[in-house]
Amino acid sequence: MKEILEIIVKNLVEDENSVSITEKEENGTTVLEVKVSDKDMGKVIGRQGRIAKSIRTLIKSISVKEHKKVVVEFLDN
Repeated sequence: MKEILEIIVKNLVEDENSVSITEKEENGTTVLEVKVSDKDMGKVIGRQGRIAKSIRTLIKSISVKEHKKVVVEFLDN
C-alpha cells in the first residue's frame, strides 16, 4: 500500500525527491505519513482538501480489501 501511495504522490508533485512516506503501527492501525516539500503541499492537498480526501478514499478502499485499517496523514515539514 505504501508503494501505491508513493506512486500517486510522486505523480502530483514537481520535486519527486522530496517525497517521504513513513509507515507506523499504532493500536492495530497502519499510519502512512506523507511529507512533501512546502511548495508541493498545495498540490497534494488540493482545493478544500479534495485531492487529499480522494487519496485517503482510494487507500482506504484498498486496505478494506486486504482486511487492514490504514490512515493517511499529510505532515508539514
